[in-house]
Amino acid sequence: MTKNSFVSVISHEEKEENWGSAEFQVFRFTNKIRRLTSHLELHKKDYSSQRGLRKILGKRQRLLSYLSKKNGVLYKELISQLNIREVKTR
Repeated sequence: MTKNSFVSVISHEEKEENWGSAEFQVFRFTNKIRRLTSHLELHKKDYSSQRGLRKILGKRQRLLSYLSKKNGVLYKELISQLNIREVKTR
């Protein structure tokens, strides 16, 4: 698991200024999702963590939906850099 895979995309200075940006929030949620997923591989019956994972997945999905409507180019860039899913072509 790569801990800071998004560092090349957002420099350290930009991170401090844009903590509330949708891109940075998606990055943070992605890291939490990866960490919880690896935790749940070891602890399959940790239902509290499963619930938390589902909540974070929903939040990330809503943010990505917002990003796709507001800035499709940035959305596609973010999806490919975080390796979340395949970019849909229309």
